Amino acid sequence: MSFLGGSFSFGSTQLCKGFALLLVFGHAVVQIFPSAVAYLALVPARTIPFAWNLLTAGYVEQAVVGAIVSALGLLFIGRLLEPIWGPKEFLKFVFFVNFLTYICAFVTAIALYYITKEENYLYAPISGFHGVLAGILVGIKQIFPDQELPLIPPLKIKAKWMPSLLLLPSIAVSFFLEGSASYLPTLIFGTYMGWIYLRYFQRKPETNIRGDPSDEFTFSSFFPQPMRPIIEPIASILDRIFCGRSRVPSEAKGYTLGAAPLPGSGPIEASRRRERGARALEERLASEQLTASGAEDPSHEDAEERV
Repeated sequence: MSFLGGSFSFGSTQLCKGFALLLVFGHAVVQIFPSAVAYLALVPARTIPFAWNLLTAGYVEQAVVGAIVSALGLLFIGRLLEPIWGPKEFLKFVFFVNFLTYICAFVTAIALYYITKEENYLYAPISGFHGVLAGILVGIKQIFPDQELPLIPPLKIKAKWMPSLLLLPSIAVSFFLEGSASYLPTLIFGTYMGWIYLRYFQRKPETNIRGDPSDEFTFSSFFPQPMRPIIEPIASILDRIFCGRSRVPSEAKGYTLGAAPLPGSGPIEASRRRERGARALEERLASEQLTASGAEDPSHEDAEERV
């Protein structure tokens, strides 16, 4: 199903299908064996010594709605990125975002316990793939920023606002709903870790440059223009804490070595990446349409023979 192309098809990549099956399997396990939640989901009080739940929690959906949404979201959205990045890079992205998201969720739960003294933060199981899905939306923002997506007909929204459209309502709703601690930290940290990986660590084989330093992909670009002067100083501090570097100023137009800009950085490379993404998407849609038409031809020929 391609919401970017305005047409519907059901092809998907093998890796996305594998992850979707893993999510269905994880949900089935905790439904058949409810006690498995304590060992597979993130339970901060039990993470030491059960440290493996930092890896497994992301693939365990406790609710059937969560399992369906995560599996379908991965099949329909993840398949747009995997052909562009390649299976190995897509796998690295999922592992990076999932693992660091739950490390941050663990630290947050411990901090909230010491602040509030409420034991629920220590023993409430946290799990789900929604953090990775939030990170995948960041990838969509990076590669297809100006692609218009149908929201509520006839309303459309550009892809670059999808992560914000997921986060801001979730944060607003959390003030009125109990249990927001089970999903909100993973959504926030999934979005941020997805941006961290793509901004600083993803290697570009064609340039051997890591990350995306373009002005169009700064952390403040997730927020409306009036909020950016407030966000940019905070983002600069977070860059130094997590990445050991400050945000690239708009005047730099890319990383520099001495006085010369590094090749492959800045807005030119970002524009090329978006062009490659759009071209890869068009080729994929054309391939799926060709496959579909090829599947229809034999039956059409048989009908003509019978006539």
